[in-house]
Amino acid sequence: MREYIYVLKLIPRLHEEKNWTEADEALISEHFVRLKEYCHEGKVITAGKTDREDDKGFGIVVFKEESDDKAEEFMKEDPAVKHGIMTAEVFSYRTALQSEK
Repeated sequence: MREYIYVLKLIPRLHEEKNWTEADEALISEHFVRLKEYCHEGKVITAGKTDREDDKGFGIVVFKEESDDKAEEFMKEDPAVKHGIMTAEVFSYRTALQSEK
């Protein structure tokens, strides 16, 4: 298994809280539940986001996958990406240092 990272960005409409719909909130919930499940399985190493909700904000998911194609597929199956409320780009990744605590 190799490590990958995908970087997520909200679509511009969602930079303002007033523009969020119930459907958007539901997709974010699906996105979170999926990542949490894969984290428990050991596929997702870490996931999180910046505190910014503007165009400079972003999220990341560091995960393990067998190949570049499967990593791309994993990213595209993220509900937030699949349903178009976030854009994403995947990169091969290598952890250089990691806390043991």
